[in-house]
Amino acid sequence: MGEINQIGLLTGGGDCPGLNSVIRAITKTAINSYGLEVIGFVDGFSGLVENRYRQLDLRSVSGISHTGGTILGTTNRDNPFRFLTISEGNQQFSDESDRAISNMKHLGLDGLIVIGGDGSLHIAQKFHEKGVAIVGVPKTIDNDLSATDVTFGFNTAVNTASEALDKLHTTAESHHRVMILEVMGRYSGWIALQAGMSGSADVILIPEIPYNIEAVMAKISQRYRQAINSVLLSWLRELNQKMVRW
Repeated sequence: MGEINQIGLLTGGGDCPGLNSVIRAITKTAINSYGLEVIGFVDGFSGLVENRYRQLDLRSVSGISHTGGTILGTTNRDNPFRFLTISEGNQQFSDESDRAISNMKHLGLDGLIVIGGDGSLHIAQKFHEKGVAIVGVPKTIDNDLSATDVTFGFNTAVNTASEALDKLHTTAESHHRVMILEVMGRYSGWIALQAGMSGSADVILIPEIPYNIEAVMAKISQRYRQAINSVLLSWLRELNQKMVRW
């Protein structure tokens, strides 16, 4: 591969905490460390197909780390290899990957960085097979990537889930209810495990370990009895103190 002067960047798929931080890090590194120009395609792969983009410079990525979403926009519907178009009210799909590659060549891009999850990186792989220089940045709050300590967005997801647990505790106790907090993760239980531990959940269920519903019910019953006994003991102590004063 020859000298690299200009690269493209896009975000695809669903939202994830930290997307703007990744955009900022890539842009600043490309410009400050390598003197490259950075083009950001708007709304994921649809922007690549329709040639919608914006120049990314140090000014445009300044102060975006704390901003949610992605400044480039994203979509999880527009696959260039099966691109949806509507003609005279009729939907039709076509392979627009060559059109996307033509746009990259016209802009003089030497490579494309794709920030996305399973679907987006599968598309990136197909572009790689067609000769495009690709760098994939895996976007997964589930922390389900091997050989990686922590994926971006995971810490924010755990913190959010932990805060939700903190709020559920008092409501559950006040109304004598069992509360269930379901979190993201699919086949990975990292968010559930760490949020459950930090938020003092009574039961933590993760997909990696099969569970027995009877055991879960027994744990909940035990916890309920402990709470009742604790309230009763507190009431007896208060009554005893009153009798002593009398």
